[in-house]
Amino acid sequence: MNWEEIFIALPKLLDGALLTVELVLISCIVGFVIATPVALMRSSQNWWLRNIPLIYTYFFRGTPLLVQLFLFYYGLGQFEAVRESFLWPVLREAYWCALIVFALNTGAYTAEIFRGAIQAIPHGEIEAGVAIGMKKATLYRRVVLPRAIRMALPSYGNEIILMLKSSALAYTITLFDLTGVTRTIIARNYLAIEMYFTAGVIYLLLTFIFIQVWMRLEKHLLRFQKV
Repeated sequence: MNWEEIFIALPKLLDGALLTVELVLISCIVGFVIATPVALMRSSQNWWLRNIPLIYTYFFRGTPLLVQLFLFYYGLGQFEAVRESFLWPVLREAYWCALIVFALNTGAYTAEIFRGAIQAIPHGEIEAGVAIGMKKATLYRRVVLPRAIRMALPSYGNEIILMLKSSALAYTITLFDLTGVTRTIIARNYLAIEMYFTAGVIYLLLTFIFIQVWMRLEKHLLRFQKV
């Protein structure tokens, strides 16, 4: 193990790790915003409303993330209408394509997580809200969504961890995230074991930090369940 080369490469790898964290953080925030209304629609009693977002969730959950990245980054540019549209300055940039795809991907998975949590809420809690005169919007804002989010916390935490690991695919569309920087360094020093080992350790540390923060968040939000 060439420790000297590892220490030389470490600052660049940490720069790549910062981009990885940025991509995951922003995509998860946007994905959460997307997932909330989609989950409400998917749990609706109205057949049409329930099935409107089905194509979206089915596509992003049913196709590999790598294919989605390629379709957005390499595929959309093949259409002249896209190249001439106001969206092209965004869609031609690898960074924005990665963010859009990651957000849509995690939004689809998160929506299904939230849908399951909404449908798992005991009916008596909803009836209690109706009994005290809550309007539907107030019921969802003060009872359904807070309860569903708390119930979904463990599964949602796993989704964020999966998003962190999946973000390693960003290098395939020329982004210098942690994996992208690692591959670039390997192309220069040919020390694949050392560089991938270091990148793996950084991913483990990021996951460890997230798990510790998430466990404290769960403990805080679920403290009412303690006997």
